[in-house]
Amino acid sequence: MNGILNVFKPKGLSSYDIVREVRKIFGIRKVGHTGTLDPNASGVLPICIGKATRISEYLLNSDKVYVGELTLGFKTDTQDKDGIVLKQSNKIVTESEIIKAFDCFKGEIYQLPPMYSALKHKGKKLYELAREGIEVEREKRKVHIYDISILNIVNNNKILFRVRCSRGTYIRTLCDDIGQLLGTYGYMSYLIREEVYPFNIKESVSLDNIYDKYNKKKVGDILIPMDKCLKDFKYLTFSNFFWKKLSNGEKLELKQNHISKEIKTDELLRIYCNDKFIGIGKIINKNEKCILKMDKVLL
Repeated sequence: MNGILNVFKPKGLSSYDIVREVRKIFGIRKVGHTGTLDPNASGVLPICIGKATRISEYLLNSDKVYVGELTLGFKTDTQDKDGIVLKQSNKIVTESEIIKAFDCFKGEIYQLPPMYSALKHKGKKLYELAREGIEVEREKRKVHIYDISILNIVNNNKILFRVRCSRGTYIRTLCDDIGQLLGTYGYMSYLIREEVYPFNIKESVSLDNIYDKYNKKKVGDILIPMDKCLKDFKYLTFSNFFWKKLSNGEKLELKQNHISKEIKTDELLRIYCNDKFIGIGKIINKNEKCILKMDKVLL
């Protein structure tokens, strides 16, 4: 069984909890996710099964879409509502100030990763150190906010917003930073992930749904083929004559007219043979010849 499940992770479960449950349902070990989702958040969590675990690296850099809520006036140690309140401010901010502050976070920004995160320091996860009362130095990381829009403002201290961002963006840190820019404090009081491109929350399935499909032997209804998850990759198709070489991962010398001008050297491509997905390959130049080199055979 090979493919990807677009799982809806409920709040309160960790990403590994979902992996463990999927392993139990299918009775297989080769199960993994494409990047953790905060246990206190709900939403889309792509789960790779079987050989699909080998393409997870191609999905790690996918854009994400979240809907979050920022509550102003309080700073917590975890930057979310479950943390301990460290500081409080009675400063009142206006709606126009809030809108202006949000606009400042569009584009390329730098974030200081929170201590309550799964990043590692000398082999130990930061949140494990934080729970021991240890804080270590972290370097700011560059992330990109492609779009951020305010959906609703209540009493000028609760702001519901939607954000499309790059890999590695911490929404809780975004809330904390916006609070600081406004001259007060802020924490993330709600978070749901709507999309990990190309997986959308509208097509996501619950653990109960997965279990039901498995019992009815209808997993094919929800298991997404590997190549469908890489739909933005360009592709090359070969006749059955090349099946043995491609399936063995051998290099192929190609004629220039077999390659579209849109395909660039070293660009990752979906490779098909006789309409069957073989895996991921790329074109390399060697001694002025065009060579197809398989990156991963996924048969």
